[in-house]
Amino acid sequence: MNRLIKYVGLCVVALVLSVAGGSCRISYKFNGAALDYNLYRTIHVANFPIRAALVYAPLQQTFENELLDYIARNTRLQTVDGPSDLTLEGEITQYYLTPQAVTEDAYASRTRLTIGVRVKYTDNKAEGKDVDQTFTAYRDFDSSQMLNEVEEQLSQEISKELVQLIFNATLGNW
Repeated sequence: MNRLIKYVGLCVVALVLSVAGGSCRISYKFNGAALDYNLYRTIHVANFPIRAALVYAPLQQTFENELLDYIARNTRLQTVDGPSDLTLEGEITQYYLTPQAVTEDAYASRTRLTIGVRVKYTDNKAEGKDVDQTFTAYRDFDSSQMLNEVEEQLSQEISKELVQLIFNATLGNW
């Protein structure tokens, strides 16, 4: 019993000292953002033009909106036009279909839509944190469906996945 009282007493003292002193602080960020908001306040997100051979015109707006919304929901950064602490720019470089799961009669039973985005992330406050990388994601769909039947939904799903990959590699600092 005496040991238990000593242990509880030590825990209480440690807790009081950590709260009173303020020198030790545990911080958890569940959104994945690893930003020092005393240093980083603004971000410029440039347009992401489509440079792929096959073009789905609404993709640019879908992707850009998803990226801006995700940043707004998961950080406290203010989006600005012009000079900023951080910059995200790039282009949609890949948009293509490939046959998958070829059947015995040499027809594809599934088709894969792949989208690739080249991203250049620039940290204007710290050296060595820049990223220049291409991110790709895909979705498969039944080959009995026409692309224009599933294109909007698949583009939205793929854009969400790409935005998460980009966020984790840049602002999330994973």
